[in-house]
Amino acid sequence: MSNLISILMPVKNTAPYLQECLDSILNQTYQSWELIAVNDHSTDSSALILAEYQTQDERIKVYENEGSGIVAALQLAYSKSKGGMLTRMDSDDINSLDKYEIMQQQLDQSGEGFIALGLVNYFSAQGVQDGFKKYENWLNGLLQNGNSFLEIYKECGIPSPCWLAYKTDIEKIGGVATSLIPEDYDLAFRMYQADMKCIPTKEVLLHWRDTPTRTSRTHSDYTNEKMLALKCHYFVEIDFESTKNLILWGAGRRGKFIAKYLIENKIRFTWVCNNEKKVGKSIYGVMLQNTNIIHQIEKKQIIISVANEVEQEEIRIECADWQAYFFC
Repeated sequence: MSNLISILMPVKNTAPYLQECLDSILNQTYQSWELIAVNDHSTDSSALILAEYQTQDERIKVYENEGSGIVAALQLAYSKSKGGMLTRMDSDDINSLDKYEIMQQQLDQSGEGFIALGLVNYFSAQGVQDGFKKYENWLNGLLQNGNSFLEIYKECGIPSPCWLAYKTDIEKIGGVATSLIPEDYDLAFRMYQADMKCIPTKEVLLHWRDTPTRTSRTHSDYTNEKMLALKCHYFVEIDFESTKNLILWGAGRRGKFIAKYLIENKIRFTWVCNNEKKVGKSIYGVMLQNTNIIHQIEKKQIIISVANEVEQEEIRIECADWQAYFFC
């Protein structure tokens, strides 16, 4: 199998950070790579920077996005890739210089069906906000133990610019991007569905830049509603068992979204919550019941959608012996 790593990198108006990103690829200790950069109709100087670097190193290959958006850019880059291993890079981030050497060694030792990963470090000129720091700690905790899919319905446990897999495995799951969005979370779900195994890691391999204009902050593909819809889609496709009694716990904004999705897909469920003001009321034609009823239901699956973090931990303890999925 080829030891060439194909790095797929969409580029959209990241000129202020692009050179630093490209240098972190050029200066890697592992040098058997090709960078396939797809310029997604940038209006700044990103295209000029890419062209300059392309003339300096023949391993850098630049294309113009034939469609529009990150999915089309990734699909084009994927179609041009020649490496036996694939990874993705975001054009405003910075790699640790031994990133690909470490990941390649891990993947080579583990073989097909595995994903090599690295810890991440968020940074920002404006300072990292508490939400991102919390996500970093949660994500790195999973990565260290190879448990990226443990809480797959909570958040994406695969850092989109810090994974490496054999191309044969990515081909088996339908490529690096489909029509479903957010595209990075979709890829993680498809890896989970294929029962790919995550290699535990202890090295920080990606410096993840946060900016006010970052795509995940500003683009409509990354709203909470889009993420919830994707979670619901894959729960129904992967983990839902029609022979069991489905319970939805929580009637806040997320709970209502999930309930509506289940109703639209004709999936029967019992809806429960701890809010006495809502118990006994009908929402979307479903009566909300007190959570005490859960103990009376056998052969159950439970979707947990409760915003309060203290309550989440209490529920986690209560549901320890049940088949529970945390959508929060």
